[in-house]
Amino acid sequence: MALDIALADEAATIRFGEDMALAVRRGDYIALSGDLGAGKSTFSRALIRAIADDARLEVPSPTFTLVQSYDLRLPVAHFDLYRIADAAEIDELGFDEALSDGVCLVEWPEKGSGTLPAEGISLTFMHEGEGRRVSIDGPEAALARIRRSLAIRAFLDEADYRDAVRLYHTEQVAYT
Repeated sequence: MALDIALADEAATIRFGEDMALAVRRGDYIALSGDLGAGKSTFSRALIRAIADDARLEVPSPTFTLVQSYDLRLPVAHFDLYRIADAAEIDELGFDEALSDGVCLVEWPEKGSGTLPAEGISLTFMHEGEGRRVSIDGPEAALARIRRSLAIRAFLDEADYRDAVRLYHTEQVAYT
């Protein structure tokens, strides 16, 4: 069942990206749809910075380069298909390789119709007053991970830890 959440402002969009960083896994394809200025790039920057554990990481828009790749502990490739003329160009951009190695964020996925995977996590950003609304759909296993991450955020908010920073733990801990 799809999720629908309100994002009151840019800070909420950033926090949503940070929370989503805790839910993504290698092989996740995330389709980002919505009008210009709806929050797709803001979300993407926040997710990439959270995975990098570097709030100041330079994350340029891939509008002109078409793809920006980040060699992080979980590799991320950020695609912007707005300027492609034909969906066949996606193969030349290395989408399949990037997806096998890590996570692919794809802005304007409708431009890659028929070439991109049929199943993925779909985020649709919509303007709503001063904020945004995002509709989240995808395979149930991915939605379960996302629900869990959002539930942890809700718990922190209710416990008066609204400004808590959640970090992606990079070390494996062995228990004996």
